[in-house]
Amino acid sequence: MAEAEDRIIKINIEDEMKSAYIDYSMSVIVSRALPDVRDGFKPVHRRILYGMSELGNTSNKPHKKSARIVGEVLGKYHPHGDSSVYFAMVRMAQEWSMRYMLVDGQGNMGSVDGDSPAAMRYTEARLSRLAEEMLKDIDKETVDFQLNFDDTLKEPTVLPTRIPNLLVNGASGIAVGMATNMAPHNMTEAINATIAYIEDKDIEIEGLMEHIKAPDFPSGGFIYGYQGVKDAFETGRGRVIMRGRAEIEMEGNHEKIVVTEIPYLVNKAELIKHIADLVGEKRLDGISNVNDESDRQGMRIVVDVKRDANANVVLNKLYKLTALQSSFSVNNIALVKGRPRTLNLKDMISAFVEHRIDVVIRRTNFDLRKAEERAHILEGLIIASDNIDEVIAIIRASKSPQEAIETLMERFSLSDLQARAIVEMRLRQLTGLEQDKLHNEYDEVQKLIAYLKEILENEELRMTVIKNELIEVRDKYGDKRRTEIVYASEELNPEDFYSNDEMIITVSHLGYIKRTPLSEFRAQNRGGVGAKGSETRNEDFIEHIYPASMHNYILLFTQKGRCYWLRVFDIPEGTKNSKGRAIQNLLNIESDDKATAFIRVRGFGDKEYINTHYLVFCTKQGVIKKTSLEAYSRPRQNGVNAITIREDDKVIEVLMTDGDSEILIANRNGRAIRFHESEVREMGRTATGVRGMRIDEDGEDEVVGMLAMSKEAQKTETIMVVSEQGYGKRTNLNDKDEEGNEILDENGNIVPVYRITSRGGKGVKTMNITDKTGKLVSINSVTDDNDLMIINKSGITIRLKVSDIRTMGRATQGVRLINLGKRNDEIASVCKVESEPEDEDINDIDLDLSDDSNDDNTTDTNNFEVTE
Repeated sequence: MAEAEDRIIKINIEDEMKSAYIDYSMSVIVSRALPDVRDGFKPVHRRILYGMSELGNTSNKPHKKSARIVGEVLGKYHPHGDSSVYFAMVRMAQEWSMRYMLVDGQGNMGSVDGDSPAAMRYTEARLSRLAEEMLKDIDKETVDFQLNFDDTLKEPTVLPTRIPNLLVNGASGIAVGMATNMAPHNMTEAINATIAYIEDKDIEIEGLMEHIKAPDFPSGGFIYGYQGVKDAFETGRGRVIMRGRAEIEMEGNHEKIVVTEIPYLVNKAELIKHIADLVGEKRLDGISNVNDESDRQGMRIVVDVKRDANANVVLNKLYKLTALQSSFSVNNIALVKGRPRTLNLKDMISAFVEHRIDVVIRRTNFDLRKAEERAHILEGLIIASDNIDEVIAIIRASKSPQEAIETLMERFSLSDLQARAIVEMRLRQLTGLEQDKLHNEYDEVQKLIAYLKEILENEELRMTVIKNELIEVRDKYGDKRRTEIVYASEELNPEDFYSNDEMIITVSHLGYIKRTPLSEFRAQNRGGVGAKGSETRNEDFIEHIYPASMHNYILLFTQKGRCYWLRVFDIPEGTKNSKGRAIQNLLNIESDDKATAFIRVRGFGDKEYINTHYLVFCTKQGVIKKTSLEAYSRPRQNGVNAITIREDDKVIEVLMTDGDSEILIANRNGRAIRFHESEVREMGRTATGVRGMRIDEDGEDEVVGMLAMSKEAQKTETIMVVSEQGYGKRTNLNDKDEEGNEILDENGNIVPVYRITSRGGKGVKTMNITDKTGKLVSINSVTDDNDLMIINKSGITIRLKVSDIRTMGRATQGVRLINLGKRNDEIASVCKVESEPEDEDINDIDLDLSDDSNDDNTTDTNNFEVTE
């Protein structure tokens, strides 16, 4: 009895519970729930991929039954429940769960509606090509291996991944006392950020964020607001707001909301049920029906809006009350050297790069060892081939292979390996060709050894190898972002924050834009809009002035055919003397593109207005396109394609018309074509257009401008053309008498100076082009109240009064406007601006804010003077 009592150790139950629970929690943290920062995997995922690789279940072989794979992983590496392995594998095969799938599944792998996958005996799987990149070089001693659960096999502790998988695919897991929730990112962006870090180890997180903009979810949608993303990148914790992609469409006389993308990890079936429940509970008004029309082409949830309801209001309520707007709470906790740590963006990238350096060094050492071993064998074979008769004699004279090996070692000072290789050499290697191959292979192996040694000695070359492998992966598997970013976001409608005040929008020739309160102009009595003293640069001047109210839109069109929207309240406010902000800094315009046309629109709420007005595009190659304003009435953050442009072409002008204007297009060779806009049929937004004017095939001809002349404009405005060498003239569109009245023929029709033809012709002479005049540079419609801003190629800007230029015939060569002879200069471009009023108040200038009458012509009033 005493002996039994001696074997009982008395302990404090509290201490035992503490130590046992800590052991358990550390086991869960390290061996189950948290990913490793290097390859981004938890043990179960790592074991599945390694098990599939060992099975030979690769992307170029047929699929294997999932049960076969699960059995392999369970029996060899992961002694847990079969469902835990199967569901982990299935998730890696779901395109809505993984940004980049690592398993290629076949059969029912579940659905975005939350349906379970089919049983593992029905489904099949194999590794994806991307997963093979994660396992590449695993057989070259690149990573450490550990014994499996029963000490009979070895498994890798980490994979030698070529992909920053933790960033690219994210991770989630609940451990004991901590959890992780990491967002997926775009591979192209993640690798670009990694390369930026390799090139500059001191790069700040802000610098990395220029490459990796935000998470990129497999389900697409929008990231709404940027502060949560910034917090997550900088601290490892942040709340990212996600929104589904929803468009408002018209069907008959009622609107419907069509949802084509939902937030990440949202169950589609439950979302639809929740919407229906809210409607049933009368918490959500304005909805008559909800349908799931998703098919193989993609997701499509259709919410029918009642006739008397506002679709925008309904959509905002859906965002507020349902999972159509959700949040993703980023919590970047991963295992770094076996310990859980919260990681910012730079920490994750640096840990991955360190892992790649380790893998490349270990792989290079392995390859070097193998190469040196091969070189050693080749040296022996070359010695044998050089002394082949003696070698054959020794082997024939020997009683056993071992005796031959020993004799050869002694005679030629060979190692045991070399002598064995010689004895095992085949007879065909005695031919001259095979002997040449030996020498060539030896030279190649020596080069390889030198290169591998340089990788080990030269850190710069080592980093270049890593960088090149990353670039190779990026070019092979990288893709575009799926999730768009809405940088500026408010919970309420932005219009609620701005009263609908009257503004003046000014756009300068070099592309600077600003808004100024109309009251600031009305306060002055002298000088008019934009008095002298503006801070625009000497070579810049204000080219467009638009009266607008705060809730209006400005449509901007670029030469590459993109359309962007700017709400007036999004345009930076400036004083009448300030320069404004570069348009490139306000919109996501490509660096090699620029805005060439601006249209002011009241708004897109008036359906009759947007369906009766048109945008007419003209390109350098004479293509013209007419599209309803309605096609451009759905603003997008990143703009849309407004016209499909050929490679050698660009948009030079966009005008708004009411459907009854006459179009005038002029080319460099001095001709102009006039036709009614009804000659151009209405086309879709992305159409290329039709030929408006046939340009000459001399390789130099191109369109220089387009005018849209309404009936009122034809009575008051003249056509102003200017040539390269400084010649210009004004011509009436129609014949007029001395009092300026249009002349009628005997049938009561107006007599045209520019005859009306069909589109697509060569046109008529609008200026007599000679060597003295040079080619045509511009065409404008002007009145006596306008000035011309002439910009020379040397950068000089000159201002002329239009009233000083007389009206003359269509086929004349005009008068000299400026003398360029001594300067050896040419005119680059000409802009029409408004004359500067001398003693008038701002009220004398037409700043009609009530409608869009000015929209028929994009160039409006201007009052800045810039001298040489």
